[in-house]
Amino acid sequence: MNTPNPFSERLIRWQKQYGRHHLPWQVKNPYCVWLSEIMLQQTQVATVLDYYPRFLEKFPTVQTLAAAPQDEVLSLWAGLGYYSRARNLHKAAQQVVEQFGGTFPSERKDLETLCGVGRSTAAAICAFAFNRHETILDGNVKRVLCRVFALDGNPQDKKFENSLWTLAESLLPSENADMPAYTQGLMDLGATVCKRTKPLCHQCPMADICEAKKQNRIAELPRKKTAPEVQTLPLYWLIVRNPDGEILLEKRPAKGIWGGLYCVPCFEKLDETYACAEKLGIVSDDLSEQPALTHRLTHRLLMITPFEAQISSSDTLRHSENASKDNRFWVKPENLADYGLPKPLADYLKQRQQALF
Repeated sequence: MNTPNPFSERLIRWQKQYGRHHLPWQVKNPYCVWLSEIMLQQTQVATVLDYYPRFLEKFPTVQTLAAAPQDEVLSLWAGLGYYSRARNLHKAAQQVVEQFGGTFPSERKDLETLCGVGRSTAAAICAFAFNRHETILDGNVKRVLCRVFALDGNPQDKKFENSLWTLAESLLPSENADMPAYTQGLMDLGATVCKRTKPLCHQCPMADICEAKKQNRIAELPRKKTAPEVQTLPLYWLIVRNPDGEILLEKRPAKGIWGGLYCVPCFEKLDETYACAEKLGIVSDDLSEQPALTHRLTHRLLMITPFEAQISSSDTLRHSENASKDNRFWVKPENLADYGLPKPLADYLKQRQQALF
């Protein structure tokens, strides 16, 4: 058992008085905690507050989530990005049902066997749902530790990260009952006070013991990761309507951009776009090129050029030799909401609604 330390005691007192207490996932139900932790990976709290209740209403238990078709899960996730999280979420729910009898395990090592659950996420579930002595170490926590203890190291160096894990473990409170407040305090402090830019040091419970503040190194610590080069990727959408006003969709491959979602035929090369149009009986002169739009992913900037066209008969699709292979089908405009569409496509179709439909 750990002995009390000034860091944890200060943090717990501060969290109880100034921390966030309104978040809907601040419960003991491990399913709810796990769901929120996965959603919060790479996503702002404000965004998750919109998705979380709708997701929980549709899938109130791990059993209902495990039994749902993947398309239904992806459809509800559409717009949150990082779609591998949704696929892993679905697989992990099935693991809980099949391997753990529908009950979330309370040990970190067992939780880490679930798809999409790493050490920090597993520790958060343990701390919040089971009051276990496990430490989290996400980006916010790393920033707090590097500043309070003036730790200077390469954030991409495994040895330095391991030293942060060791430090984080040494700071845990002595009482198991304090683990939820302590863990939430770490998250709250990093997210609302010890921010990356313009930190609110005058509101920080660690201000008088913060080594970075004493050394005037707050802006310097933690060291920034080397920013990955952002590559521009051209994409071409083929937006085809039939005489009934239906639009042609296809299911995206499980891996890659928008994996598992539904999209209009999408290509990385212009000649592939023309070739697909030709197979659908559309000549290049009948393709209406629209202004390009951009969409930013983590390490890529998508430059998307939409081509719109209308075909005289939907029989063309049925006779196409690639129709079944490409998994293409017609969808009525009023039914598009039933499919998980990439956010830029959903926005585009909404914007072009009058012209298209």
